Amino acid sequence: MDTFLFTFLTIAYTTLSVLAIRVVRNYKVLSTLLLLPVIVGLIYDNGIISAGRFIGEGPLLEGLNLARFWIHAFFTPLLVLYAWKTLEQANVQWASKNWVRISAFLLTAVLILVELFTVVIGLNIEARLEYGVLSYSSTEPSSGPPIMVLVVSVVLLASSLIIWRRQKWIWFFVGSLLMIVGSAIQLPVNSGAITNFFELILISSLLGTAYFQGKVYKSLKGG
Repeated sequence: MDTFLFTFLTIAYTTLSVLAIRVVRNYKVLSTLLLLPVIVGLIYDNGIISAGRFIGEGPLLEGLNLARFWIHAFFTPLLVLYAWKTLEQANVQWASKNWVRISAFLLTAVLILVELFTVVIGLNIEARLEYGVLSYSSTEPSSGPPIMVLVVSVVLLASSLIIWRRQKWIWFFVGSLLMIVGSAIQLPVNSGAITNFFELILISSLLGTAYFQGKVYKSLKGG
């Protein structure tokens, strides 16, 4: 069952990537350019998981899965820059200040380094077959979400509240909140793909926010 679910997620993210490119082309929304690498990373992540059984256990699948952790470390922190750019596009005055811009880039860099040194570098992974899906995951027991994920989640949630108040756009907040709730609560479902669906909701809300801001900007310009 999970093979089907992860395949569906791969297709869904591929569709979102096409829509994101269209948003960039039609509305010139720069925040979408920061979201695109994250979407591409999720296409790879879900694609490798869904294909695990067909590739088979061995060095090839192990290497492909190890790349998932590196991609996650480098791409997910870009959501901090997405959040900052979204505030800037909403004409939040302090978001355009140099110290805020520099802080956003510094925080992104720090989160990448934190993820690399606390999770990725020296990571040992082993093959696991769960719910019909073959993948490689850490040999160390999980003690909760990594620091990087927690910080990114807080930044997105805080930014979404500002966007909701300033532009009356609630869906950024809804996506961010559901992602946090979905990660914190263990649902009684026999599947390893549930959290990934909350990720899909989040990314969809972020792309929807970019599209909304693009339409607002275009209408103000008389387009």
